[in-house]
Amino acid sequence: MKHLRLLLFPFSLIYGLIVFIRHKLYDYGIKTSTQFDLPVICIGNLSFGGTGKSPLIADIVSQFSTEYNMASLSRGYKRSTRGFRLVEVNDVASSVGDEPLQFKSTFDDQLTVAVCENRVIGVLNILKLKPKTDLILLDDAFQHRKINPGLSILLTTYKDLYIDDYLLPVGNLRDAKYAANRADMIIVTKCPESLSSNEQKIISNKLKLNPNQSLYFSAINYSKAIYSITSVIDLSDFDDFILVTGIANPKPLVEFLKSQGKKFKHHEFADHHNFNLAEINQLKSYKKPILTTTKDFMRLKLNFDDKGLYHLPIQSQIIQKEKQFYNELRQFIDSF
Repeated sequence: MKHLRLLLFPFSLIYGLIVFIRHKLYDYGIKTSTQFDLPVICIGNLSFGGTGKSPLIADIVSQFSTEYNMASLSRGYKRSTRGFRLVEVNDVASSVGDEPLQFKSTFDDQLTVAVCENRVIGVLNILKLKPKTDLILLDDAFQHRKINPGLSILLTTYKDLYIDDYLLPVGNLRDAKYAANRADMIIVTKCPESLSSNEQKIISNKLKLNPNQSLYFSAINYSKAIYSITSVIDLSDFDDFILVTGIANPKPLVEFLKSQGKKFKHHEFADHHNFNLAEINQLKSYKKPILTTTKDFMRLKLNFDDKGLYHLPIQSQIIQKEKQFYNELRQFIDSF
């Protein structure tokens, strides 16, 4: 692995130069960023996927949807359509993207969900079609600087801090480490719930945050029940199944299920994988129930009957400073 990194290092330097020039074009105003006169919160990361953006967005929506008219905007990764589109509950994942459909299926009337490759056009269309919108969440948009959000939240995982990673193709970073300086908040996600104050301090010192940046730590909580389209089963009563994942990092889920003493066979696919008919038929041939993530459920549910496919919801929870975190968000929102 070390020798491979050495071979790829020149390409990483070239990529880093391109990233540097792009940021400077924005920093010097040669390329412009649009700022909107309403609260816009950007949630993203420096690496490719798997940092827990969707659970955090869902948690923020759950917290504030009764107080504010909220909307989420993403590009709708791997969707077959293009341009701006409002997501409806009866949409299919291939048309709007699995995560946007997951948000709409979960929150329905509580949240306007839209997709658009161009974030500026996306926001303008949301405000045109939903003029009462007073808070917009930009999903996976930290590296997209065409919009200057009022608040930027950067996520990095406990076991793979961005500070320890490298730019593509040597590492998994799609943006430079110094870009973290633009974040108002940094959240270290997927931490153990028992994370000590001393370890939090060690990570804080390692990240070397600016004085104006807030640092939080979050853990993933798994539901005690699994869900099909119409039914609910206690996870404790569910065993001997096929686990199907098409997410960036399924390891925490696999470890959780093993800790619960579950018997399963794991079929791992790439993040946002679009399942073809042969793959669907292979999974069905096992004659066992399928357990998957909520995101994958959005792509698979049309191909299974109600008793054949289940998903396990997860929640993000800020460790120790949850009240402070939401107070900081509310203070920002109410400043407009």
